[in-house]
Amino acid sequence: MSIRVEGLTKVYGTQKAVDGVSFSAGKGVTGFLGPNGAGKSTTMKILTGFIPQTSGTASVAGFDVTAQSLEVRKHIGYLPESNPLYLDMYVKESLAFIANIHGIPNADARIAEVIEQTGLGPEQHKKVGQLSKGYRQRVGLAQAMLHDPEVLILDEPTSGLDPNQLIGIRQLITDLGKTKTIILSTHIMQEVEAVCSQVIIINKGKIVADDTLENLRAENQGQSLESIFIRLTN
Repeated sequence: MSIRVEGLTKVYGTQKAVDGVSFSAGKGVTGFLGPNGAGKSTTMKILTGFIPQTSGTASVAGFDVTAQSLEVRKHIGYLPESNPLYLDMYVKESLAFIANIHGIPNADARIAEVIEQTGLGPEQHKKVGQLSKGYRQRVGLAQAMLHDPEVLILDEPTSGLDPNQLIGIRQLITDLGKTKTIILSTHIMQEVEAVCSQVIIINKGKIVADDTLENLRAENQGQSLESIFIRLTN
């Protein structure tokens, strides 16, 4: 398994944002769902090395997130919900900057490949600040996948996309999931049903469901994922 989490806990003052969470994820797309404030983003920030856990362990691609943080970062691509970008850089320039950080060989060829994959071709000579929200999301995704990581963690990756763009990015995530481990956090249930094979639901810092989409439906009399989600998180 590319991601292993055991008894992960994060405490802020008196509040447990994540409370003894355990799960694993392998190749494919895993939907990571929960209401606002459930602990999704905190868990993803711990996995990517942005913040330390209070207790418990987590490993990515076989590397411990605390003891081997630099190795984890080499093997992981992260698109945070806020999608921080340098707005004064041109699209290709921003990707070249990220490629340089990762020390990517043949960077120009890899940048061209990722621009093609993410549909950024028509916008590649514009400044990031001139792009629509949807195209900025694509730049963030391109940066996350540029160094060809084994694991991708995507927090609301389709936020701000129009229906046509949505189809393209969903297809890209599905294709990437054939060879990579992807954790996809979203509030859009149709998105999970379209691209995810495994579903993890977190509520108030605890895992309340962890199964295949097929099994979840079978155990809940064929109910929609939305109905299952509402029942488990209310």
